[in-house]
Amino acid sequence: MSHLSRRDLLRASGAGLLALTAGGALSACGGSDSGSSGGDAATGTITVWSWTTAAEALRGVVPAFEKDNPGIKVDVQDVGNPAIWDKITVGLAAGGQGLADVLHIGCDYLPGYLEKFPGGLADLSALGADGYKDKFAQGLWPAVSDKDGRIRALPWEVNAQGFFYRNDMFDRAGIDPTTFQTWDDLIAVAEKFKAANPGVALFGINKSGTPSPDLDFLQSLMQQQGAFYFDLKGDITVSSPEAIRALTLVKRLDDAGLILDAASSTIWRSQIKEGKLGANPLASWGAHWIESKFPEQSGNWRLTQPPAVTPGGKRTAIVNSTHLAVSATSPRRTAAWKFVEYALTRPASVNSMFNAGGVFPALTAAYQDPIYSAPNAYYGGQPVLKTFADLLGQGGDATNYSGDFARALKLVNDAQAKVLTKGADPAAALQDAAKQLAQQTGRKIK
Repeated sequence: MSHLSRRDLLRASGAGLLALTAGGALSACGGSDSGSSGGDAATGTITVWSWTTAAEALRGVVPAFEKDNPGIKVDVQDVGNPAIWDKITVGLAAGGQGLADVLHIGCDYLPGYLEKFPGGLADLSALGADGYKDKFAQGLWPAVSDKDGRIRALPWEVNAQGFFYRNDMFDRAGIDPTTFQTWDDLIAVAEKFKAANPGVALFGINKSGTPSPDLDFLQSLMQQQGAFYFDLKGDITVSSPEAIRALTLVKRLDDAGLILDAASSTIWRSQIKEGKLGANPLASWGAHWIESKFPEQSGNWRLTQPPAVTPGGKRTAIVNSTHLAVSATSPRRTAAWKFVEYALTRPASVNSMFNAGGVFPALTAAYQDPIYSAPNAYYGGQPVLKTFADLLGQGGDATNYSGDFARALKLVNDAQAKVLTKGADPAAALQDAAKQLAQQTGRKIK
């Protein structure tokens, strides 16, 4: 099971990055290079900050690491989420004071930290990280690189988007979702699905986006096209053709009666439990989440790759990843790097953590383990993990959340709400959002 659901992640990131980007005191510290105060001791006790099940999984690696690396002791601390973001942000703003040696950082925070606190995270290229460039799922390496191409973290968790569906409902309608090539194919059978399943829609989205944004699905449609709110240079792409195509698709799905209003995560879960939703576009953490939350629906769910947005387009979207970094001010950077390297570049380590905490590994060599092809009775004997490994094998595109993700999230959420609740034109709504984002951040609209 994932240590953090996607919806929870977005809620956490919105609050945390707003603090990161809007806090004058923190911004004033941006630009400092705190790396000079650290040290490169190769022994001693190192501390690691992580959260919940991920922290537990990391602790499982410690005994073998300490045995293989005498002289290094590891103290893994469960800081909690979202508390960890406040602690890291405050520590970086203070020039690295009080930070742990190793930091667990999400994909939506890492770019912001690199922008606001260049030099706050250790240069792992200098410690040998570049040798692992081709060892991780495609699309992750740019996310762990700074503007100069130096590696500031190693990928740990990666979540590809999947298309979970109720096999019993689609069977009742005589529809096979594995034959969908594009989302248009799904819209084409909407009436047939609804006729066979009265009162059932496919997806639940919080249409008003209050109190929390609900853009997971929209973002995945953009990511399937290699797009996001910003490009890799940091320019605004909120109103790109790919973004407009994605929001237009959401509107068409809604117009076809395939989207229910899920005004909160609680309501969304109730809709799934009550059999009101026939599908769930969720990332790899969703496999265990569905199984654990809805045991009474065992045998009804299946998984396939998401349809493409355009004919022949990509089916893959990397919607979430997390990483391990080393604080630049750590007095034991070499020892800390040894632990990061040991935990994340060995299939035995990442798979032991996957088994313990459900953190789907970014290390592609890990997928050779039999657990990724094992049948799952809950999914009718389907090897659901293999579907995600295969999707990652197709290659995803890098996503730049930037230091202004929270601002973009709010404005795009407003745009989606206007489209779904007031019938606004997707292109006009996103173009307005892009202009506001440019005014707020000073970034260029591409």
